[in-house]
Amino acid sequence: MTKTVDRPGSERGERRREQLVAVGVDLLAEGGWPAVTTRAVAERATANVGLIHYHFGGVGNLHRAIAERAGDLVINPVIDELLEATTEQAALDTLRGLLPSSGSTRASRLAVELVVGAMRDSNLGAVMRDQMRQSRAQAADRLATLRPHWPASRCAGVATLVVALLDGLMLHLVLDEDLPTEEALAAIEELVGDRDEAPVPS
Repeated sequence: MTKTVDRPGSERGERRREQLVAVGVDLLAEGGWPAVTTRAVAERATANVGLIHYHFGGVGNLHRAIAERAGDLVINPVIDELLEATTEQAALDTLRGLLPSSGSTRASRLAVELVVGAMRDSNLGAVMRDQMRQSRAQAADRLATLRPHWPASRCAGVATLVVALLDGLMLHLVLDEDLPTEEALAAIEELVGDRDEAPVPS
Protein backbone atom coordinates (compact mmCIF):
# COMPACT_ATOMS: atom_id res chain seq x y z
CA MET A 1 0.00 0.00 0.00
CA THR A 2 1.30 3.45 -0.92
CA LYS A 3 2.17 5.65 2.03
CA THR A 4 0.34 8.95 2.44
CA VAL A 5 3.58 10.90 1.86
CA ASP A 6 4.00 9.19 -1.54
CA ARG A 7 0.55 10.14 -2.78
CA PRO A 8 0.13 12.64 -5.64
CA GLY A 9 0.04 16.14 -4.21
CA SER A 10 2.22 15.34 -1.23
CA GLU A 11 5.71 16.82 -1.17
CA ARG A 12 7.37 13.43 -1.37
CA GLY A 13 4.92 12.29 -4.01
CA GLU A 14 5.71 15.32 -6.19
CA ARG A 15 9.44 14.68 -5.85
CA ARG A 16 8.92 11.10 -6.93
CA ARG A 17 6.79 12.20 -9.87
CA GLU A 18 9.46 14.70 -10.94
CA GLN A 19 12.08 11.96 -10.74
CA LEU A 20 10.03 9.69 -13.00
CA VAL A 21 9.57 12.48 -15.55
CA ALA A 22 13.30 13.30 -15.50
CA VAL A 23 14.15 9.64 -16.08
CA GLY A 24 11.67 9.57 -18.95
CA VAL A 25 13.33 12.59 -20.58
CA ASP A 26 16.72 10.87 -20.31
CA LEU A 27 15.34 7.75 -21.98
CA LEU A 28 13.71 9.87 -24.68
CA ALA A 29 17.05 11.52 -25.50
CA GLU A 30 18.83 8.18 -25.54
CA GLY A 31 16.45 6.00 -27.53
CA GLY A 32 13.41 7.98 -28.65
CA TRP A 33 9.80 7.28 -27.74
CA PRO A 34 10.08 3.49 -28.21
CA ALA A 35 12.53 3.50 -25.28
CA VAL A 36 10.09 5.31 -22.96
CA THR A 37 8.06 2.44 -21.56
CA THR A 38 6.63 2.19 -18.07
CA ARG A 39 8.94 -0.73 -17.37
CA ALA A 40 12.04 1.10 -18.60
CA VAL A 41 11.20 4.21 -16.57
CA ALA A 42 10.51 2.13 -13.48
CA GLU A 43 13.75 0.19 -13.79
CA ARG A 44 15.86 3.32 -14.34
CA ALA A 45 14.17 5.07 -11.41
CA THR A 46 14.34 1.93 -9.24
CA ALA A 47 10.59 2.14 -8.77
CA ASN A 48 7.67 -0.23 -9.06
CA VAL A 49 5.76 -0.10 -12.34
CA GLY A 50 2.59 0.33 -10.33
CA LEU A 51 3.93 3.62 -8.98
CA ILE A 52 3.98 5.06 -12.49
CA HIS A 53 0.35 4.09 -13.02
CA TYR A 54 -0.44 5.52 -9.59
CA HIS A 55 1.07 8.91 -10.41
CA PHE A 56 0.18 9.17 -14.10
CA GLY A 57 -2.70 6.79 -14.68
CA GLY A 58 -0.94 5.14 -17.61
CA VAL A 59 1.76 5.50 -20.21
CA GLY A 60 -0.20 8.15 -22.17
CA ASN A 61 -0.13 10.68 -19.35
CA LEU A 62 3.47 9.76 -18.58
CA HIS A 63 4.44 10.54 -22.17
CA ARG A 64 2.55 13.84 -22.01
CA ALA A 65 4.40 14.88 -18.84
CA ILE A 66 7.72 13.91 -20.44
CA ALA A 67 6.89 15.88 -23.60
CA GLU A 68 6.03 18.96 -21.53
CA ARG A 69 9.32 18.74 -19.63
CA ALA A 70 11.37 18.06 -22.77
CA GLY A 71 9.71 21.01 -24.49
CA ASP A 72 10.59 23.24 -21.56
CA LEU A 73 14.21 22.10 -21.74
CA VAL A 74 14.50 22.58 -25.50
CA ILE A 75 12.40 25.69 -26.13
CA ASN A 76 12.40 27.86 -23.02
CA PRO A 77 16.17 28.50 -22.66
CA VAL A 78 16.39 29.57 -26.30
CA ILE A 79 13.34 31.83 -26.18
CA ASP A 80 14.43 33.34 -22.85
CA GLU A 81 17.83 34.31 -24.26
CA LEU A 82 16.35 35.70 -27.45
CA LEU A 83 13.92 37.82 -25.47
CA GLU A 84 16.87 39.44 -23.68
CA ALA A 85 18.19 40.84 -26.97
CA THR A 86 17.72 44.60 -27.30
CA THR A 87 18.07 44.83 -31.10
CA GLU A 88 17.67 42.62 -34.15
CA GLN A 89 21.47 42.40 -34.44
CA ALA A 90 21.76 41.34 -30.82
CA ALA A 91 19.10 38.69 -31.45
CA LEU A 92 21.10 37.34 -34.40
CA ASP A 93 24.25 37.24 -32.31
CA THR A 94 22.35 35.38 -29.61
CA LEU A 95 20.92 32.96 -32.16
CA ARG A 96 24.41 32.30 -33.50
CA GLY A 97 25.58 31.33 -30.02
CA LEU A 98 22.52 29.19 -29.28
CA LEU A 99 22.71 26.95 -32.34
CA PRO A 100 24.63 23.75 -31.61
CA SER A 101 27.72 22.97 -33.66
CA SER A 102 26.13 19.68 -34.69
CA GLY A 103 22.80 17.88 -34.56
CA SER A 104 24.04 15.29 -32.08
CA THR A 105 23.37 17.33 -28.95
CA ARG A 106 20.85 16.21 -26.36
CA ALA A 107 18.62 19.18 -27.10
CA SER A 108 18.62 18.40 -30.81
CA ARG A 109 17.68 14.78 -30.22
CA LEU A 110 14.87 15.81 -27.89
CA ALA A 111 13.60 18.34 -30.43
CA VAL A 112 13.39 15.68 -33.13
CA GLU A 113 11.61 13.21 -30.84
CA LEU A 114 9.11 15.87 -29.83
CA VAL A 115 8.23 16.45 -33.47
CA VAL A 116 8.03 12.71 -34.16
CA GLY A 117 5.81 12.19 -31.13
CA ALA A 118 3.59 15.11 -32.09
CA MET A 119 3.02 13.61 -35.54
CA ARG A 120 2.07 10.20 -34.17
CA ASP A 121 0.14 11.09 -31.02
CA SER A 122 -2.50 13.83 -30.91
CA ASN A 123 -1.97 14.35 -27.18
CA LEU A 124 1.74 14.97 -27.68
CA GLY A 125 0.85 17.15 -30.65
CA ALA A 126 -1.33 19.30 -28.40
CA VAL A 127 1.58 19.74 -25.97
CA MET A 128 3.91 20.88 -28.75
CA ARG A 129 1.30 23.16 -30.29
CA ASP A 130 0.63 24.93 -26.99
CA GLN A 131 4.32 25.38 -26.23
CA MET A 132 5.11 26.77 -29.67
CA ARG A 133 2.13 29.11 -29.57
CA GLN A 134 3.37 30.42 -26.24
CA SER A 135 6.88 30.91 -27.65
CA ARG A 136 5.55 32.82 -30.66
CA ALA A 137 3.39 35.00 -28.43
CA GLN A 138 6.36 35.83 -26.18
CA ALA A 139 8.50 36.72 -29.20
CA ALA A 140 5.72 38.87 -30.66
CA ASP A 141 5.32 40.74 -27.37
CA ARG A 142 9.05 41.40 -27.28
CA LEU A 143 9.02 42.71 -30.84
CA ALA A 144 6.13 45.00 -29.94
CA THR A 145 8.36 46.51 -27.25
CA LEU A 146 11.35 46.84 -29.55
CA ARG A 147 9.32 48.17 -32.47
CA PRO A 148 6.30 50.00 -31.02
CA HIS A 149 5.45 51.42 -34.46
CA TRP A 150 4.94 47.93 -35.90
CA PRO A 151 1.35 46.67 -36.13
CA ALA A 152 0.51 43.58 -34.10
CA SER A 153 0.17 41.51 -37.28
CA ARG A 154 3.75 42.27 -38.29
CA CYS A 155 5.09 41.41 -34.84
CA ALA A 156 3.22 38.12 -34.96
CA GLY A 157 4.48 37.36 -38.46
CA VAL A 158 8.13 38.09 -37.67
CA ALA A 159 7.88 36.10 -34.44
CA THR A 160 6.55 33.12 -36.37
CA LEU A 161 9.45 33.34 -38.83
CA VAL A 162 12.05 33.60 -36.06
CA VAL A 163 10.73 30.59 -34.14
CA ALA A 164 10.33 28.57 -37.35
CA LEU A 165 13.86 29.53 -38.42
CA LEU A 166 15.35 28.29 -35.17
CA ASP A 167 13.34 25.06 -35.21
CA GLY A 168 14.18 24.44 -38.86
CA LEU A 169 17.90 24.97 -38.44
CA MET A 170 18.03 22.62 -35.47
CA LEU A 171 16.12 19.89 -37.32
CA HIS A 172 18.30 20.28 -40.41
CA LEU A 173 21.40 19.97 -38.25
CA VAL A 174 20.20 16.58 -37.05
CA LEU A 175 20.07 15.38 -40.65
CA ASP A 176 23.17 17.19 -41.86
CA GLU A 177 25.93 18.11 -39.42
CA ASP A 178 27.67 20.05 -42.20
CA LEU A 179 24.74 22.43 -42.55
CA PRO A 180 26.12 25.93 -43.33
CA THR A 181 24.43 27.62 -40.38
CA GLU A 182 26.92 30.47 -40.31
CA GLU A 183 26.21 31.29 -43.94
CA ALA A 184 22.48 31.20 -43.26
CA LEU A 185 22.78 33.58 -40.32
CA ALA A 186 25.11 35.84 -42.30
CA ALA A 187 22.48 36.04 -45.04
CA ILE A 188 19.83 37.04 -42.51
CA GLU A 189 22.25 39.58 -41.07
CA GLU A 190 22.65 41.14 -44.52
CA LEU A 191 18.88 41.31 -44.92
CA VAL A 192 18.61 43.07 -41.56
CA GLY A 193 21.44 45.36 -42.69
CA ASP A 194 22.04 48.66 -41.02
CA ARG A 195 18.42 49.50 -40.46
CA ASP A 196 17.65 51.67 -37.47
CA GLU A 197 18.06 49.51 -34.39
CA ALA A 198 15.65 50.57 -31.72
CA PRO A 199 16.89 49.92 -28.18
CA VAL A 200 14.49 48.89 -25.51
CA PRO A 201 12.74 51.97 -24.08
CA SER A 202 14.04 52.78 -20.62
